[in-house]
Amino acid sequence: MEKEGVSLILEILRQENQLKMSVFEHRDIISTVRHYSQCTVATEEIDALCRDAYHFLDRIHGIGNKEPDLYGNFKKTAQLLWENLLTRPVKDRLRTSLLKDLVLLLDEELMYIPWECLYDGNDFLALKFNMGRLLRSAEPVPQVQYRSVTDKIRMLILANPTGDLKSAYLEGINIKNQFDKKRDLIKIDFKSQEIDALYVKKNLYDYDIIHYAGHCEYDAQDPKNTGWVLKDGRLSPADIGKMIRSNSMPFLIFSNACQSALHNRGSPVTTCREKNYSLAAAFLLGGVRHYIGSIRKVEDEAGFVFAKEFYAHLFRGEKVGECMRMSRLKLIHEHGVNDACWANYLLYGDPSFKMFGAKAHSSCAKISKKTPFYLSTRKLVRLFTIAVCTSAVSLVLYMQLPSVHPRSYFAFRQANQLFLKGKNQQSLTILKQLIREDSRFVQAYPLVADIYQRLGQNDQALQAYFAYAMESQKRKDGTHLADAYIKIGWLYHMQGEYARSLDYYHKGLSISKEFHDKLNEATALRKIAVWFIDKGNYNKALELLTKSSEINRERQNQAGHRYNLACDYFDLGLLFSDKEDMATAREFYNKSLKLFQSLKMKHELSDYYFNMGEMCVFDKQYSKALEYYQAGLKIDQAQNNIAGLASDYNMIGELYIELEKFEEAIANFEKGVELAKRIKAKPELALAYCNLGQAYKRKGQKNKAREYFRLAQEIYQIIDIDEYAKVKKELLELYEQSPSHTPFGHQLRKEQS
Repeated sequence: MEKEGVSLILEILRQENQLKMSVFEHRDIISTVRHYSQCTVATEEIDALCRDAYHFLDRIHGIGNKEPDLYGNFKKTAQLLWENLLTRPVKDRLRTSLLKDLVLLLDEELMYIPWECLYDGNDFLALKFNMGRLLRSAEPVPQVQYRSVTDKIRMLILANPTGDLKSAYLEGINIKNQFDKKRDLIKIDFKSQEIDALYVKKNLYDYDIIHYAGHCEYDAQDPKNTGWVLKDGRLSPADIGKMIRSNSMPFLIFSNACQSALHNRGSPVTTCREKNYSLAAAFLLGGVRHYIGSIRKVEDEAGFVFAKEFYAHLFRGEKVGECMRMSRLKLIHEHGVNDACWANYLLYGDPSFKMFGAKAHSSCAKISKKTPFYLSTRKLVRLFTIAVCTSAVSLVLYMQLPSVHPRSYFAFRQANQLFLKGKNQQSLTILKQLIREDSRFVQAYPLVADIYQRLGQNDQALQAYFAYAMESQKRKDGTHLADAYIKIGWLYHMQGEYARSLDYYHKGLSISKEFHDKLNEATALRKIAVWFIDKGNYNKALELLTKSSEINRERQNQAGHRYNLACDYFDLGLLFSDKEDMATAREFYNKSLKLFQSLKMKHELSDYYFNMGEMCVFDKQYSKALEYYQAGLKIDQAQNNIAGLASDYNMIGELYIELEKFEEAIANFEKGVELAKRIKAKPELALAYCNLGQAYKRKGQKNKAREYFRLAQEIYQIIDIDEYAKVKKELLELYEQSPSHTPFGHQLRKEQS
């Protein structure tokens, strides 16, 4: 039985004539030790087999059913590739695996091989698995901003740019007409002829999906000049490379491109590798998550059938890799397996990704009785480190303190114990006295800051953190200076000042590396990962959490690293929860729980309870969710943790909305507003306003709903433009339902245009 939400990853690295490979489930990606096997390959023989495979595919085109022997020879070649390219352990795992999603993680030197066509004696890999390729490139990878999923997907169809492909025009217009009725899910724009490079460059960033139906030419003299043929020339990989900027590229580009007369049939391996891969790589490096391209000539009818079937499955909420496989099977059903048009297409990207149906739900999205009220990424601004930045103080860095008068140590320990009991003012009084008498005792400063954060006095908290940084810098203490910068970054993060927070995280990371401070290096990596989770860039977050957990796992015999490892596991749970892979999320949450229990840290569990409760909401186990929430709330109340409580009331209120207990929901949201205002937490305040808007909307009180949505919009306009757009949409819909308020509605339309 297939395990839901789990992918198989086949990682292959090339070192001269050696292939080193490992096959594992994606949940094992952070394992400290991973087995690999290796085999020696004859490069010339592999190249010859690849040429034969592409040659057969070209010959099969149009005559496959008439010459069955041709298809038989293709299978033999594909089986030889299987035998020669993969080790015995990998072949055994692929033959017996019940998983459906297979990710190929490949060196770019291996991209020309038709892996999807490998034949194990019973199945072609592309017909057995939902396959996608991820590349390992020697090129520097630019920093890109990945696109966030919105409530309504926008799609642009570029059909027949040069005006000489009637079939491409018909494909584009038919796809638009076929799916135009899905207006609740997707807005489709259509452009044909008179399409120049400037139009594409200007409009590419406005869309989530780009479908291109036209020519794609290969330049044998200069392969980098390969690209889409437009009215005024080609859109090449070099052009795409220049377009990388802060704007986010589409989620998906489907290049259903016919090869031109410049296709060099005498060298199919070269054309496949240079033409298709180079264009895909350019888009992927630019921030496109998924790229679909063809490795040979696209037949008009088959190309349209494949594209139509692909989008039909995609819009039904199926995984992009499953959409590819089902489209291949559709071509086999209509044309027969001997006509290998099903082997035309490659997917670069994660095959398990769903664009519809499982995207991050917004707390500002419409709520229906059929859909669980699942929080957006923004709700997870209630991140684990709200709590863990507190009582870990004495555990992690206590032994690194300078040698001072013994009474300073005694006073600090007493203050920390009072802090853990929630006696914040008493603790603060002792710490202020300690700093007056012994300003060199630097660890007193962050505990002061933590108390101010709890009390909602963020300005004073920031002052304490900067005093911590200045004192550490004065003493040339890199360890504490890195810690100070990371803590400053976190406070800015919690206030929605994302650019500042990232800057301080990187300062902390740089200093920790300079001083070979592995503990703070791992902490900085984890904080930056959380930053990327908040931005919806889960791949980058996973990469950083993997690095952090590897550092901490190797040193977990030390209490500080063991503590950090528990935090890593928790944030991995957060990541997979946000991706709606609840089984994996629970595994990581429970790993973190065991570590915290072993460290006897009961007070760190508030966020654990709330995030476990959130998963119960997702599974519609509302009573269990409320139990978890109440357990977490009790901890934050005992500690007088204002920052934690502001988030607590938001999440409890959202649960009551799901239960349609609107008065209870509103009461909790109002508590959240009051606390968020007190601590100047803009993301939490905006979310509370948004939630109040939803509650009043569900009650039918549209004027009150508009009032709170406008308040949320004012904040999101400053801190999060994507959330701003969602709230604007909510307001527009409310005004369209109330004709008497048309002036403001007209203003919204003007803004949107």
